[in-house]
Amino acid sequence: MSNQEPAINMNNYRYPSEQVILFGTVFLILVVLLLAAGTTLCVLPLFFLVILILSYATSQSHHRALIAQAKHVTSESLPSLAKLAQECARKLQPGPTQLFVVPSRILNAYTFGLESPKVIVLYSSLFQVMDADELRFIIGHEMGHAALGHTWLNTLLGGMAGVPPSFGAAILFALAFRLWNRACEYSADRAGLLACGRLDKAISALVKLVDARIDTPEEMKEALEILEQQDDTLEGMLIESTATHPLIGNRIEKLREWAASSEYQRLQALINRNATKI
Repeated sequence: MSNQEPAINMNNYRYPSEQVILFGTVFLILVVLLLAAGTTLCVLPLFFLVILILSYATSQSHHRALIAQAKHVTSESLPSLAKLAQECARKLQPGPTQLFVVPSRILNAYTFGLESPKVIVLYSSLFQVMDADELRFIIGHEMGHAALGHTWLNTLLGGMAGVPPSFGAAILFALAFRLWNRACEYSADRAGLLACGRLDKAISALVKLVDARIDTPEEMKEALEILEQQDDTLEGMLIESTATHPLIGNRIEKLREWAASSEYQRLQALINRNATKI
């Protein structure tokens, strides 16, 4: 019997309703497009092909522009950050990825790519407010998007939803697509938590994304109280229903629930053992 620990199954940390929402979104788009096409199914394969070609061209153009202005993270260029990213990759096994740092005052990170390696982009201002564990959460979150297939699905679905046959369909597509986007964020947050291994650091990283001035435990507590009240207001619920990301308070609540589960404890222990053996 082998003493090697089993590989991580990405579906073990995927948010439960993510795939259900995805199937519903794709079904909705296909039905509306079929009704708009009127008679024939042969339009759809051509439509998908055009979307893929345009999406690939856009991705390649974005990649070229990124290389021109960003710093590629390697063991030679940014050794400490490269090491941190390698630690996250050993835990999450997202497949081939490239990490770039873009100079910016905005606190942000994102992932894109239709093919391997997927590209993870970190904005330089993150390093001014995040410690190592918080950065592990941010990088792990983006690697979760890559591992779970969100990058190419987001590109394809976004292209499909971007050419609706009517104004009413445009609204319907946008709401369904963004509902799936929000479910993806919950999944990626779970990946970030697994990468950093500390719920308190996952929470502080999320809070700092909306308030970089936080510097003390008292300020963190006050910010959390404000964020956790947002989903109790009608304004907060309306804002979230049209956004690609859930409210930070809701993301923190979902992370807390998952971190308290036996499923998370088992998966975190497995990932930590695997990471130390590689």
